[in-house]
This record gives sequence, structure tokens and C-alpha cells, in this order.
Amino acid sequence: MVQPVPLSVPAVVHQADPAQRRRLRWRARRGLLENDLVLTRYLDAHEASLSDAQVAGLDRLLDLSDNDLLDLILGRREPGADLDLPAVRAVLDDLRGDGTPRSSSLSSDSLLQGVR
Repeated sequence: MVQPVPLSVPAVVHQADPAQRRRLRWRARRGLLENDLVLTRYLDAHEASLSDAQVAGLDRLLDLSDNDLLDLILGRREPGADLDLPAVRAVLDDLRGDGTPRSSSLSSDSLLQGVR
């Protein structure tokens, strides 16, 4: 008998599925030029090396409105309780930083805490 896959575990990892990678890029296209530039440059530089935990964190950020996302990227405000997760903070730190991903030093388990 085939065991069902738990809903919290992705059936296909981000890097293994070109369709998922295209969907992430499409979701990263924003109405505000500032967001579009930051996210496009981030993905251009790091998309091939993003872990599933980093993708999950970025996905949570992409659920925000353009203005809320820009406020977070620019450091005008910090993530609220619903976004105060290790994976989200790691991606946000990368987006705010100098372009060098720092979240790769964190384990996938710690990054996925609360995202699943």
C-alpha cells in the first residue's frame, strides 16, 4: 500500500522542478519597481542555490502586498508575529544585505520551523 505524503513535505523540491522555479520568478514580479528590482536581482544571483527552506521563506514574503514587502526590505518595519519565522528572517536578511546569502549557514530544519 502506498503511504500518502504529508502535506507539510513538498512532493517535489524547488530545484528539481523547472515549473516551480518559473512560478517563483513569476510571483516575484511586483507592481512596485523597487521590489521588482530587488527580487529580480536576488533571484538572478541566487535562484540556482536556494534551498527549499529559503524558497519557503521567500514564498511567505511574496504573499505580502507590495508596500508591506518594501517596508520590510527597507527595514522600515520588522516582520509581524505571523512572519517572524527563521526562514522568513533569513531571506529578509539576504534581501536587505549586500547580496551575499547568509541564510545558507542555517540548517533547513531550523529555517522551515513554522513554515510548513
